[in-house]
Amino acid sequence: MKKIDFVSILKTLIAFFSGAAVCILIIVFFAKNPSNALKTLFLGTFSSKYYFGTMLNTASLLMISGTGAAIGLKSGNMNLGGEGQIYAGAYAGTFVLVSVNAFSDSIVFLLALFAALFTGALMTSLSALLKKIRKAEVLLTSFLISAATIPFVDSLISQNQLDGNLLSLPYIKESFRFKSILPPSSLSVILFFAIALCILSFCFLHYSQKGRELQLWGIAPEFARFSGFNEISSSTAALLISGMLHALTGFFAVCGTFYTCHKGFYSGMGWNALSASLIVCSNPIALIFAAILLSWLYTSADLVGLTQGFSFDISGIVQGCILFAIALAFNSREKK
Repeated sequence: MKKIDFVSILKTLIAFFSGAAVCILIIVFFAKNPSNALKTLFLGTFSSKYYFGTMLNTASLLMISGTGAAIGLKSGNMNLGGEGQIYAGAYAGTFVLVSVNAFSDSIVFLLALFAALFTGALMTSLSALLKKIRKAEVLLTSFLISAATIPFVDSLISQNQLDGNLLSLPYIKESFRFKSILPPSSLSVILFFAIALCILSFCFLHYSQKGRELQLWGIAPEFARFSGFNEISSSTAALLISGMLHALTGFFAVCGTFYTCHKGFYSGMGWNALSASLIVCSNPIALIFAAILLSWLYTSADLVGLTQGFSFDISGIVQGCILFAIALAFNSREKK
């Protein structure tokens, strides 16, 4: 089995810091007070429990969705539909939480969790089916399915008859919300779940027979096929897991951060998770640190935008620069 390519990780990290350097130049050039802007960028996140907790909370969501992206990449399937899967999973779970009242809260929560996971798996199963039947590229079909799902979910929210709100579903009950462990931020036990998920995923990929088979489909699919490995139980299963983890991210974002499913909350989550996975070449253990690094940068960029009064979305530009730089490094690595 192919060992961890530290050279590729180093090259991707260089690409990340190159993208970050471009972002710093943009901030310095457009900020009203460049010195204060840079101080806020590097130290602002650690200035209060709220911002520090927000950073770790964002990191926990990136770890979960990033693990989904990593498993897809390891199997040779780049899942570009993360945003739609996050949004659809959040909607399905929230709809069950706010509309089902016939059972106890614990049963309703489990039903909502199942609904979210099923929705994510359903979306990626379509990509897996198209790949099997029509040889369609997963990165294209997953993106198109996601692009079609997002406005569909928007329309479902606009037509919701539960409270007449055109922008979101009703808020979930207190009993369904994860308690904050670092008030007033939204940081919750999801962080520990996310770290455990990364560690277990690493063990699965590198120390189990099924995990090694899954990686073989990503490294040498023809060899895996002629070796008699089952593509449905490996490559397709990886896609289903990827979709479920993205949907789980959306469900946890509702229960731990937003307490409702509203339009646009998913923005950037899927792409940021993919960025985190690409930085570390889909290594789930290293993903923990990549998620924290990206979360620090994005949280700091939001804080700079808030305090410096930018007339444009500085956080969106930062995310775009980072993703573009990492994509270039990944593309050059794939051509070798």
